[in-house]
Amino acid sequence: MRKAAIRYQPKANSLNPTVRPSPSRPRFAPFAPFARFVWPLLLLLFLPITAHAHVGSKDVFQQITAGPYKLFVTVRMPTVIPGIATIEVRTASPVDSIRITPMPLTGEASKHPPTPDAMQHASNSGDPNFYTGSLWMMASGSWQVRFEVSGPAGDATASVPVAAMPLAVLRMDRSLGLILGTLGIVLALGFAGIVGAAVRESRVPPGVAPTAGRSRRALFATGGALVFIGAAILLANHWWKVEAADYAANLYHPFELHPSLAGNALTLAITRDPRDETPADSRRAAQKPIAIQDFLLDHGKVMHLYAIRQPQMDAVFHLHPAPAPDNTLRLTLPSMPAGDYKLYADIVLPGGFPETLTATLSVPPGASVAALAADDASAIPPPLSSGLLGASYKLPDGYTMVWDHPATLAASTATLFRFRLLDPSGSPAQDVQPYLGMAGHAAFVKTDGTVFAHTHPEGSAAMPAVMLANAESPGPPSASESDSGTMPGMNMPTGKLPPVVEFPYGFPTAGVYRIFIQMKHGNTVETGVFDAQVR
Repeated sequence: MRKAAIRYQPKANSLNPTVRPSPSRPRFAPFAPFARFVWPLLLLLFLPITAHAHVGSKDVFQQITAGPYKLFVTVRMPTVIPGIATIEVRTASPVDSIRITPMPLTGEASKHPPTPDAMQHASNSGDPNFYTGSLWMMASGSWQVRFEVSGPAGDATASVPVAAMPLAVLRMDRSLGLILGTLGIVLALGFAGIVGAAVRESRVPPGVAPTAGRSRRALFATGGALVFIGAAILLANHWWKVEAADYAANLYHPFELHPSLAGNALTLAITRDPRDETPADSRRAAQKPIAIQDFLLDHGKVMHLYAIRQPQMDAVFHLHPAPAPDNTLRLTLPSMPAGDYKLYADIVLPGGFPETLTATLSVPPGASVAALAADDASAIPPPLSSGLLGASYKLPDGYTMVWDHPATLAASTATLFRFRLLDPSGSPAQDVQPYLGMAGHAAFVKTDGTVFAHTHPEGSAAMPAVMLANAESPGPPSASESDSGTMPGMNMPTGKLPPVVEFPYGFPTAGVYRIFIQMKHGNTVETGVFDAQVR
């Protein structure tokens, strides 16, 4: 691996969500000091986010090498920012200690890490090589978790990129609101009662009844206290609405994907969400136009596009549109069964922030008779209605792909998925080649469309972000690198490979998933299809 000569120094614009200027909205000045201290705590209760690297899959599962040490890392991102990320590490060999640090992925702050926190042995796991820890993620955008490992072979470091961005505002649960409202009324009445009692009896000797005048003053004081409390509640409610509106205005709205089909030519336009284009939003002046050429290449491609026919998921295509002069992406649509397709488009923004854009596309009968491009892949599996697929999938050319299926699959559990490619005789394939610079590619898709994750043997993080986190250069590749799907400055597998590929991943929710696995042997890209029932 070669070290990057120049680190990206992204400016504040929509292509780099790490730095986002706040819109000029009025704030309620009397409560500004209170807001600075209390607002982050309130966000922990009411404002969840998800990282948008995949669809519905916010956690990061990654295999990394820190010097001589191999780590299997799970980063469970917080549902709010500021929030706490939970980190789990399983080492392949014993180590003395692991320390972790949160850092921005790019920029000057990425060069000055804070004091690291020590991970702890998970003594109740029964695994002496299993460590757990947690880190505060204090800002949204492109981040990295740096691991400092000490062991018998010396010290080493490596980083895992993570993406966090506020995407939604969660309303308070109605029952919780009723409870808090009732308690608030009790506190308000109690405060008013204390004020009235103080005015009526604070200067009256023990055992002496208050005079009528004191009782009247106490009544007025009680009413005044109630008016004061009501005004304070109204002002606090106004402050809350202003702060909530300010936060909502800064929610990150993913780009929108607009497909259009003319004959067999598919054009993909990428635009901002209309909520980011309102004239009143001061961010608009700081945003540059979307420039496809600014996106980072992932395995030599600007975009990895999965098209999956709905609702039976009985046709899948892994395609790679190319940039066009008019700032769109285009490709010649291969021969596809007619129907409605859900599109999942992976891109990586200049600051290393990965996104998966979604759209739908209707393909009419006979739209194209073109063949697949050399780097593209497809499969026509049985429909979902025919029942769940097993752990062995027969491929069109007589090869077979086999999934070493675990006994059980549970949601929110890190799992290493292992697949094997067999030749027509049933023996391990001897002609396995890298596909787009990797031993294989995988897509985990929930059948209801709420989860999509495109992963690699190294893990679920986008490869350009991994390179940025580890001081590698994700710059433009040479023509040969682009054709082969390799990435400059990174050691990619070459030549013949073992007929086995593994993917670390964890299903975020229970349900039925369809898994698409791509491996290459000779000049043929195979797509195996498997179904998983997750409990």
